[in-house]
Amino acid sequence: MSQDWIIPLALGLGLSASAGFRVFVPLLVAAVAGKTGILPLQESFAWMSSWPAIICFGTATVAEIAAYYIPLVDNFLDAINAPLAIAGGTLLATSVLPADSELVKWIIGLLMGGGSAAVIHAGTSLLRFASTKTTAGTGNSVVATGEHAAALGMSVSSMFVPLLTAILVVLLVGYLLYRFFRFTDSRKS
Repeated sequence: MSQDWIIPLALGLGLSASAGFRVFVPLLVAAVAGKTGILPLQESFAWMSSWPAIICFGTATVAEIAAYYIPLVDNFLDAINAPLAIAGGTLLATSVLPADSELVKWIIGLLMGGGSAAVIHAGTSLLRFASTKTTAGTGNSVVATGEHAAALGMSVSSMFVPLLTAILVVLLVGYLLYRFFRFTDSRKS
């Protein structure tokens, strides 16, 4: 693999994993970073840094964040945001990959970006479920605040320290998968 791929892969992984915490936060961060020239979007994804896209992502971000503070709506959002997180993660990863082939770019984007977003989203959904079960939903706002911070922090750190962020994402995804398989094995016994 060429060195031209290392930073874009790390950047795409960090941004796409952020979509597992909140779908629209990393899209907004990527759009603003693309507009300011910080994020090198591939040519076919230049639309992401347009003013209409920034306004749409900004509006969706505010609505998504606010909705996670409404009891019961937060759990409903977890259910409907699963496919959106995968789509957002795929789009974010694909938008920075330097592949000549669109098919290769989208396959890598789906596997790496959509996959990491899916695992992170599943982990946060289970955390919210546990919070709802143990605190009757009163602790969910604390969980939501942590998820907002993680989405923003991971999105921004992806721009400035992509390799470190990618390493942290790999460790987090690995940990979540380990816990999931350990839990399913214990349930079989």
